Amino acid sequence: MRLYAGRCAAIATDMLQQLLEAEAIEIEAEDAEEVHLDIESVLREYIRVERDITDRAREMISDRGLDFNQVTKLKSKLADERGFGIGDKAIEYLTHQVIEALFHSRNVAEIYAEDHALRKVMRDVLREHLRVNDDLDQEVRRRIKNLQEGTSSWEIEYHKVMEDLKRVKGLGT
Repeated sequence: MRLYAGRCAAIATDMLQQLLEAEAIEIEAEDAEEVHLDIESVLREYIRVERDITDRAREMISDRGLDFNQVTKLKSKLADERGFGIGDKAIEYLTHQVIEALFHSRNVAEIYAEDHALRKVMRDVLREHLRVNDDLDQEVRRRIKNLQEGTSSWEIEYHKVMEDLKRVKGLGT
């Protein structure tokens, strides 16, 4: 699962809309933009922390002279140490963080749904948006399968091909 900064606003919009349609939360009309920004900030912070973990894992591999194939394993270890959800744990982590943000937001008038109901609504939105990202990821990986994952050349080519695909599909960054 990979979350892209360019998708945060759309995910936040859909998440807020679904929460309102499910009558899970109540907000004043003038506070809608602020609640949207609260949700979006959680998503952007997730991306920032994930990048920090990835950068740290790469540094450790470089410093220790390890094989770049171990980046994912090292990232998982670093994420677990921080209590951060990546991979299969990402959606649950994100839904928990958004719920916390909603409960602490001055812009949410009332939360009617229980946590499990909030999680279901948010999980469905995240899965729908991330399915598109996963499809893109698989296409990029197919196109650069001749490169070894984890190497700097793989990273450069991955980002280049991803940007090209997103531009062609009109998804932005």
